[in-house]
Amino acid sequence: MKALDLFCGAGGASKGLRDAGFDVTGVDIWPQPNYPFKFIQMDALWALSSFHEIDFIWASPPCQAFTAYKRRPNHVRPKENLIPILRNRFKARGIPYVIENVAGAPLENPIRLCGSMFGLDVQRHRYFESNFEIAQLECNHSKWKPRFPPATNRKNLRKTVEIGVWRIPLKTQQEAMGIDWMSLVELSQAIPPAYSKHIGQNAIKCILSA
Repeated sequence: MKALDLFCGAGGASKGLRDAGFDVTGVDIWPQPNYPFKFIQMDALWALSSFHEIDFIWASPPCQAFTAYKRRPNHVRPKENLIPILRNRFKARGIPYVIENVAGAPLENPIRLCGSMFGLDVQRHRYFESNFEIAQLECNHSKWKPRFPPATNRKNLRKTVEIGVWRIPLKTQQEAMGIDWMSLVELSQAIPPAYSKHIGQNAIKCILSA
């Protein structure tokens, strides 16, 4: 079965979909030299009109309009909200889809995934809208114990690894995310492949039962 990963970045979601059993093609408007699978540099909305034999679509549109960092104008510039446009086009396509984003994004009836659900040392809450049923797992933050370096303005150890900071070794951050091929900047934008593997497995069940 073939999956299209729009706004794929360096391929965190794609890796999970591949592990779930999909043949994945990544699409991004920017070059992605570390992307591990077939990659096409293209605008995501144009890609929807270019790929016809697709069984599943994943999209991770820019989250800057919704992230907490939007309060820091020098850190993140506002981006257009593409979620409604994507949703309408996906529904018209009539195949299983997922839209991934952060808390506060205008997703419809999303599930939430957390690193604690998959034995990872990151919290990394992310939200997923879909047009098929995805098993909602339960967070278990109590499993984490203080053992990681704190932020520079704090003294207490963290229970999870902070992602995207220079003071923590890249390997430590990669291991916490279940990713071993990304740079620090790429890692800061990624989701753990365990998330998309879980969702991809549910998508395959939906496709096979149709």
